[in-house]
Amino acid sequence: MADDTDDTDDTAERRLLDRMRAIGPLAVAYSGGADSALVLAAAIRALGPQRVLAVTAVSESLAAEELPRAQRLAESLGVVHLTPRTEELARPGYRANGRDRCYFCKSEVLDTITALARERGHDQVATGTNADDARDPHRPGIRAGRERGIHTPLLDTGLDKAAVRRLSRAWELPTWDKPATPCLASRIRYGIEVTPHRLARVDRAETAVRALLADAGLTVTDLRVRDLGDTVRLEIDPRLVDRVAAHPEIPVALAAAGYGDLPHHIEPFRSGRLNVEP
Repeated sequence: MADDTDDTDDTAERRLLDRMRAIGPLAVAYSGGADSALVLAAAIRALGPQRVLAVTAVSESLAAEELPRAQRLAESLGVVHLTPRTEELARPGYRANGRDRCYFCKSEVLDTITALARERGHDQVATGTNADDARDPHRPGIRAGRERGIHTPLLDTGLDKAAVRRLSRAWELPTWDKPATPCLASRIRYGIEVTPHRLARVDRAETAVRALLADAGLTVTDLRVRDLGDTVRLEIDPRLVDRVAAHPEIPVALAAAGYGDLPHHIEPFRSGRLNVEP
């Protein structure tokens, strides 16, 4: 006999698929993360792959490792996957890196995806915004979507992150337990200008540290290199802080990535930490 969780998940699945059918043919703003992957999979299940586009915005703010993963999943789902270039850095509000930076980022991304979708005959666009996102006070990007009439099927059907992961696991999506991977600009302290150099430096540093820890046999869930201007903070799973701090190659990797002239600190990972720091 199914337990209450099974019943709840069955109801969530029905609501989500019904919502996708109501939206109709669409493009999904698909980053390859757990949320947008579930929206993409739901759209394909509800509408068929021929009526769905997966669109991943490619720019300096996308970590190098993310695009190949997104491409592999889209290919496995049998959907057309487009990867347009976006120009967030051309928007002064994005480069200025105020607390509303995500508004300018999402505006650029969604304008690009919407235009591309219409060229392909799709008037509707959906994102992976979930119910938890809408409760977060630090989500200016949601406003950009609302202004453009972008659909949010996870939010509309009340699916929070936990429900997203449960349903993704039930559908055997490889993203079901994928850690959050926000854009690289989210690693730069507010008020410090976002530049190609800073974004690339963060990406190189995180890639190098992950490789070192993998070579040491350490499994990492969450890792961030925070560019604080006059210092760099490496945040890692709390259970790994001491081992990472003792690893002799970490300073070398950070220096090679471009942080050789800055002191670094290793601390436990905390999601959204820059949002609550002055």
